[in-house]
Amino acid sequence: MGERTRVELGRREDLGADCEKCFGLCCVALAFAKSADFPFDKAAGDPCENLDERHACRVHSQLRPRGFAGCTVFDCFGAGQKVSQQLFAGRSWRDDPGTRDAMFAAFPRVRRLQELLWYLDQAVALVESTGSAGVLLSEFDRVKSLSDQDPESLAGLDIDAEFDQARPLLLDASERARASAADPRGGSRRVRDLGPGSDLAAADLAGADLRGYTLRGSILIRANLRSARLGRCDLLGADLRDADLCGADLDGAIYLTQMQVNSAQGDGATVLPAGFSRPSHWTSR
Repeated sequence: MGERTRVELGRREDLGADCEKCFGLCCVALAFAKSADFPFDKAAGDPCENLDERHACRVHSQLRPRGFAGCTVFDCFGAGQKVSQQLFAGRSWRDDPGTRDAMFAAFPRVRRLQELLWYLDQAVALVESTGSAGVLLSEFDRVKSLSDQDPESLAGLDIDAEFDQARPLLLDASERARASAADPRGGSRRVRDLGPGSDLAAADLAGADLRGYTLRGSILIRANLRSARLGRCDLLGADLRDADLCGADLDGAIYLTQMQVNSAQGDGATVLPAGFSRPSHWTSR
């Protein structure tokens, strides 16, 4: 498989949601609780009341006004169409009740493996110019083979262990990439004493030059990141809920995901990496 597999799978349309090829799995298989993100409780396996018979959302264009902000943030990393079309060969849980439980059990597990593939694909891109991507490519192909397994095999996987195995590779790729990040003198605001796991909730980082930093696992809820520069900043697992990214430059941000972008606030001046979608709730300016 090697390079060809990585390039084909690494395209946004393969590691991002394609709802037209899915059977509304995120609207059925997953549970949610009444909160600021959802207006009512829903148990795993129960179809959302807004799901129609064609597996489409009746209120898709009004999700946020109706209290379904959580739906606008979610990204399955392509697990929906993979489970629907590949693992179950296009058989809907509606049409073939025998597949229902197996499909709903497989979906969250495949989603996590797809997320890991997203990170590995980014790691390969970080180091491939140095000719040292071989181990990452092998790990990518190994995880992909796990995600291609039948539902019974998927049920027996220790997916936390798979993330643990890949983590040193991801961190090493980040370290290499950040070592070459620019460190301009003057003009941009540099910030000291930031690192993995920082509590930066509501912090004022407007205009900060965060290139080369690692904010891995940091809490950035409602942080002011207006006009901040985040290229080559490691954001693996960072919580960006309601962070203000208006005018920020995220091109080249390391391990950024569409879910992180969806959870934040931004505008037309926010610079996103190639292949990312601009959330509909962002302002135009």
